[in-house]
Amino acid sequence: MSTTVTRTRLAAAAALSLALLAGCSSSADSDPASAGSCTPAKGKVTLQYWNTVPGMDKVVALWNKNNPDIRVQMKNISNDQYGTLGNALKAGKAPDLAQVGYDQLPSLRTQNAFVDASACSAATAAKSRFVPWTWSQTSFDGTGVFAFPQDTGPMALYIRSDIFKKYGLPIPKTWDEYAAAAKKLHKANPDVSMTFFDPNNAEWFNGLLWQNSAEMYSYSGDKWHVTVESDRSKQVAEYWQKLISDKLVRTDLAHGSTQMYAAYQKNQVASYVGASWGYSMFRDNLPQQAGKWSIVPMPTWGANGASGDWGGSTVAFMKGSRHLYESVKFNTWLNTDPKALALENKLGGLYPAANAGLRLPALSQGVAYYNNEKIFDVFASSSKKINTKFAWGPTQKTVNLALQDAMAKAAAGDGSLTDALSTAQAAALKSMKDQAIPATAGK
Repeated sequence: MSTTVTRTRLAAAAALSLALLAGCSSSADSDPASAGSCTPAKGKVTLQYWNTVPGMDKVVALWNKNNPDIRVQMKNISNDQYGTLGNALKAGKAPDLAQVGYDQLPSLRTQNAFVDASACSAATAAKSRFVPWTWSQTSFDGTGVFAFPQDTGPMALYIRSDIFKKYGLPIPKTWDEYAAAAKKLHKANPDVSMTFFDPNNAEWFNGLLWQNSAEMYSYSGDKWHVTVESDRSKQVAEYWQKLISDKLVRTDLAHGSTQMYAAYQKNQVASYVGASWGYSMFRDNLPQQAGKWSIVPMPTWGANGASGDWGGSTVAFMKGSRHLYESVKFNTWLNTDPKALALENKLGGLYPAANAGLRLPALSQGVAYYNNEKIFDVFASSSKKINTKFAWGPTQKTVNLALQDAMAKAAAGDGSLTDALSTAQAAALKSMKDQAIPATAGK
């Protein structure tokens, strides 16, 4: 797993208790424009940009070298991303721009943390420069521009080619075929499992729901509509519950843990359902398995071939920034310029959300660890098949924690994954009610 996405995902699960946010100031130098205005500043400006991406200081240095009138000061907040950002917002000392995960945007927006950059024509014009589903995540009910997409986690299936060949397993194109292959493998060798199900990883499970167009939330009529336990969600839950009940997948491995790598090292697990950033995870932690892995499209639920996303983040326009025009200019360069994108991919492992990023030379070449296969072609195709309507709720952290707790109980034999969806649905409605956020069950 890339360091960036790991930190983003873990930070999203960290405590986030922002009070009602007051207007906050920027550290810019001179003649600030009023918040929400897109008037260029007179004279030189300094922007504050906080993020968790390794090597981002070198990307910022490239910008500063060529833009002496709009300098950017960078701060890495990977140790406590949302805690640091939350404290700054409450103190009125937030940066102009900050890295925010897609799943945290609705929560922070509900708490008035962002400024709408749509006052800048360059911000609205940037829409065509990003993969459509990523842009839909940065607006609210189709209006406003509160952030620019930065990176994504389109999902795919990682397979141990040697194990598949040994047991005569075909490459599964559908989830039914994947289950059939799991049964065949278990029958041939009960000590080898097709994959593992981590009950304490709601973000991963949400990616599976996303693939099946199991939209958990929507917003209309001035209220949130909660559909966490929809029929499409139940279809995914029932599928994995059967694999668990039939002991075709393991439930004792935590994602990214030493135990997980040990299981793969001992040839006890034959595949991995993951995101684009996972390619370096196996390469760096299991180097001796070079040439044994391949990456293929994620199994689908039908002929539509839809895919899902797990992870990724944005660069948000924070409330209180007095230099929106300059922030838009830097944010546009940061997330669409080929030179910036190439550095971010090389140094930080980011899989870009910009269309131009998908055409980077580094992403069109074969990867030695994966038999010199052009694995990024698989992720590029996956990214184009992600549902643009999928939205996160304003209390996602609370919902994820409730979902994980219930999934862990189900994996231990107490209830089912379908029950876990009902628990998460109830948690979503209660948490919104507690915060006086209008919400109702169903569409």
